[in-house]
Amino acid sequence: MTTILRITGAALAGALALAVTAGGALAYDGTNCKAPGNCWEPKPGYPEKVAGSKYDPKHDPKELAKQGDSMKEMEARNAKRSENFKKTGTWVYDVSKL
Repeated sequence: MTTILRITGAALAGALALAVTAGGALAYDGTNCKAPGNCWEPKPGYPEKVAGSKYDPKHDPKELAKQGDSMKEMEARNAKRSENFKKTGTWVYDVSKL
């Protein structure tokens, strides 16, 4: 009889815990989603258009171009390395040694 009470008590405790957690998740509806999973909303006072506002990061085009330039340089170094590998059969990391 005591084992039946223990099993029943454990089942009731589990059901209560499940009801509490599931109820809290289903009750929240504080967002207005544009699409499923797209629920971001700006804070009050955030402008519709960021460009030209105080939130505009105003990135320097020269700074933004640095990554593209370094990628081109990296591709050129890799082309030299692979060309040397095709000729000699050895891989050399230091391009200045080619």
